[in-house]
Amino acid sequence: MQKKIKKKTHRGAAKRFRVTASGKVKRSHASKSHLNGGKRRKELRYLKKKDYVDSTQAKLIRSVI
Repeated sequence: MQKKIKKKTHRGAAKRFRVTASGKVKRSHASKSHLNGGKRRKELRYLKKKDYVDSTQAKLIRSVI
């Protein structure tokens, strides 16, 4: 009988995404880490907020986390 091989967590994905209690995948916005001086304050406030991954990609991300 063969041993079942455990699937490893993709560490890059684990640092970028979180799964909520309802099963949705939470993410941060891109373009917030540097070169913020040229961006409007309204845009920076928007980028600060979290968002959810699209449902078409959520299944794939949940499988690697």
